[in-house]
Amino acid sequence: MSNAIFRVPAPVNEPIRSYAPGTADRAALKRAIADLKSNQVDIPMFIGGQEVRTGKTVHIHPPHEIKHDLGVYHQGDATHVQMAIDAALQAKTQWENTPWEERAAIFLKAAELLAGPYRYKMNAATMLGQSKNPFQAEIDAACELIDFWRFNAAFMQQVYTDQPESAPGTWNRMEHRALEGFVFALSPFNFTSIGGNLPTAPAMMGNTVVWKTSNTQIYSAWVIMEILREAGLPDGVINLVHVSGSEAGKVIFAHPDFAGIHFTGSTEVFRTIWKTIGDNIHLYKTYPRIVGETGGKDFVIAHPSAEPKAVAVALSRGAFEFQGQKCSAASRAYIPANIWPKVKEYLVTDLATMKMGPIDDFSNFINAVIDEKAFDSISGYIARAKADGLEIIAGGNYDKTNGYFIEPTVILAKEPGYRTMCEEIFGPVLTVYVYDADKWSETLQTVNSTSPYALTGAIFSGDRYAIVEATQALRHAAGNFYINDKPTGAVVGQQPFGGARASGTNDKAGSILNLIRWVSPRTIKENFNPPTDYRYPFLNAD
Repeated sequence: MSNAIFRVPAPVNEPIRSYAPGTADRAALKRAIADLKSNQVDIPMFIGGQEVRTGKTVHIHPPHEIKHDLGVYHQGDATHVQMAIDAALQAKTQWENTPWEERAAIFLKAAELLAGPYRYKMNAATMLGQSKNPFQAEIDAACELIDFWRFNAAFMQQVYTDQPESAPGTWNRMEHRALEGFVFALSPFNFTSIGGNLPTAPAMMGNTVVWKTSNTQIYSAWVIMEILREAGLPDGVINLVHVSGSEAGKVIFAHPDFAGIHFTGSTEVFRTIWKTIGDNIHLYKTYPRIVGETGGKDFVIAHPSAEPKAVAVALSRGAFEFQGQKCSAASRAYIPANIWPKVKEYLVTDLATMKMGPIDDFSNFINAVIDEKAFDSISGYIARAKADGLEIIAGGNYDKTNGYFIEPTVILAKEPGYRTMCEEIFGPVLTVYVYDADKWSETLQTVNSTSPYALTGAIFSGDRYAIVEATQALRHAAGNFYINDKPTGAVVGQQPFGGARASGTNDKAGSILNLIRWVSPRTIKENFNPPTDYRYPFLNAD
């Protein structure tokens, strides 16, 4: 029995390893890549603590080396979704009644396993399955996921510690119950850490989860499950299924015990899910929690006082790291005419030095986009821009013979309303609009009104008054707002992440705000001396 108030170890952001030439980390990561490439995997679903293989297998190929076979995963159907729900509900009572510090210990151990013995395997799986370079894998699959597990444990403690005031003679208490039912976690391909956080954040708060990840992230998702199993996660707490989104939705969103969804993906899909939940609201025992981070059309706007080199580097990193496949990637830029020649010179020079190719060669800054569907969509935007007569000032070429490779491409727009300035592309395409340096305030309004999204954005300026003006004018244009920095790279515990408008519910992953969404508070009042007469003093005679 607990007879102490526990404090989890104070979380500290995991240091990023460099993988520079000559380091032991570099050699170990290369060995891990070679090992995974030489051994084909057979990835099952994981339901109720059991590995489930259907025999209906799908081959896994690296996006940058599509002729190489990494192995297979087993595809499920609606019956497996129902099995996962049943397993989650069966595990729920014991899991939510497990003391919070015991739940925390599992995820803190998972963080240590990932920081140590699983680090290279996780990074290698992410590099091979999602075509990330060593740095992109390290900051995502290792550091950010470690941070989520460590910081969320501390946020959980903070949630439980926050208690109401009590009047004399009474004791008011607040308990934070797990949601009544199961949670559905639906995660994307682009961040392994999101794949790890979406199911584990609700689970940490006592919920049990059905998890479906993107088919193009299954390879690294299975490593996450390996870590959680070794860390001691009980059977049925997180159940991983490999089914189509539509098939999962038909079962999950019609189930009376559906209690919430933790989602990262496209705006279109999220809106469809929201509508489906609304249509089915009469079926549920409770109003489900709907937490989602969706699309972005993230901006960089430079003031005439901005330093051109800093702007150029923010664009080259912010737009083209991980091939622009980040919800936060810079996709539209507004550069004043007075500094554009220098920004263009620096940007084009930097892009010319970026090597593109497979992840095995650590000198490659650019790798492949995730799959053929993405390749066709992204290259279609480039082809359309060429056909429309827009100037391509860098890149513009693409090829899918051996992998889904698209050069970092910079388009110069003639008008701020051109489609590549407005529509989410989710690839290595940046569109620049050069504005009259005397029209700073007007351009801020253009930035604010051009896109339905409001995820990330950045301003560059050496003028503090201009920074204040932009911060106010763009108040609702970005949930994560950067001053003299690129609009990517949010760190758990430092920059809680999420946006509003068409970019999601802004429940801020990497903060206490997200964990609060996965509990249902109950207020308990105890009266130590209850009244024995119904009469109030005002009733007495004068």
